[in-house]
Amino acid sequence: MSGKSKHADELTTILECITEGVFTVDNEMNITSFNRISEELTGIPREEAMGKPCCNVLHTSICESECALKQTIESNKPIIARPVYIINKSGRRVPVTISTALLKDTDGKIIGGVETFRDISLVEELRKEIELKYTFEDIISRSPAIKEIFNIIPTVAQSDTPVLIEGESGTGKELLVRAIHRLSHRNSKPLVSINCGALPDSLLESELFGYKKGAFTDAKQDKPGRFALAHTGTIFLDEIGEISPAMQVKLLRVLQEKSYEPLGSTKSENVDVRVIAATNQNLIELVETKEFRLDLYYRLNIMRFEMPPLRDRLEDIPLLVDHFISKFNKLYGKSIAIISPDALALLMKHSFPGNVRELENSIEHAFVLCTGSVIQPQHLPHELHKNAGHVTIINSATTLDEVEAQFIESALKRNEWNRLKTANELGIHKTTLFRKIKKLEIKLPEKDGRYKA
Repeated sequence: MSGKSKHADELTTILECITEGVFTVDNEMNITSFNRISEELTGIPREEAMGKPCCNVLHTSICESECALKQTIESNKPIIARPVYIINKSGRRVPVTISTALLKDTDGKIIGGVETFRDISLVEELRKEIELKYTFEDIISRSPAIKEIFNIIPTVAQSDTPVLIEGESGTGKELLVRAIHRLSHRNSKPLVSINCGALPDSLLESELFGYKKGAFTDAKQDKPGRFALAHTGTIFLDEIGEISPAMQVKLLRVLQEKSYEPLGSTKSENVDVRVIAATNQNLIELVETKEFRLDLYYRLNIMRFEMPPLRDRLEDIPLLVDHFISKFNKLYGKSIAIISPDALALLMKHSFPGNVRELENSIEHAFVLCTGSVIQPQHLPHELHKNAGHVTIINSATTLDEVEAQFIESALKRNEWNRLKTANELGIHKTTLFRKIKKLEIKLPEKDGRYKA
């Protein structure tokens, strides 16, 4: 046996022992070797694959537009763990991560490329399972406060009781409205929304109640208002705290009598709607300052939900980031896999005055700038770096410790520093929590929730 033949046999043996799919191509992108795992993942025998263009065998989601091997051969740069899909012989989409490198001869001349691909079907299944566990009608959270809302939404949705939702801008109040409507018996009827704070009284009244022909100069024909459009369905009154006292009186009548008068009409019209109102203000404070009617407040406040700000549920940030990465991969046709620990740490340090909406915008900003498969700190908006303060990220290990410390401290605060309750919430043993508190040097108060009756 010649030395060259022996070397080829040794290479084949090595490829067969690797637990990932491995194949090589020449400079014309034709397959020159194809190991056993490649056969199993694609469903294509080695004999059938050899000599064929790799795109005719792998059928990945990037073959036509962004062939990873071709990019590596042309740029002389490897690609590491890019997530893609291959289509196997039976037509099933198999999620994989691919890595590429150059093949060179003894003189350093490029003679082709090598690609490895790893089946991540199990990882994808686990990700979907986690998403399902922490997702309810498009609301994603593992926060105890939000999960309490998850538990009662179905019951509240089945009634026709008015609902008041309070929370800062960007906390997901609109998602909660849609969830209530979809789970209600009115779900086949319209969900009509209006931002009450965006319109002056004269326009808001005509938008809510409509008008009759001749009601004012430009009223050439009858126009139905939002209440009429929402008849038998749900109307969502956003920024309810912004409406004037005069408009509050008219809205109170609709809630009390289930009727209203369009502008220019002398006849009342009956309406059957479920009313959901939302505000980023504290309505009870507006009541105390006489800016909001007490009787209207009580009419709206029969069922009240408070959406906590993102800074009070830091444990949701990794979940939401993963969700937005999946969303923008589809939207932008990219294959970004993860966010780096350093970039995640920047997000965890930010106070997010814009809440979930601001986080989503930050990830979209990163998608515009990121050309690889991992979101790095430099891809995130400048404001996040500016607000990170003087803290310097030294390495990934330190960053991960900081992230974990933020999670644990947030949970401790929610449970009034009661370690046993915190451990139960986090799903870990109390001794594990004590060990982490010591390791991460989390400072505890002298007294905590254990001392309360």
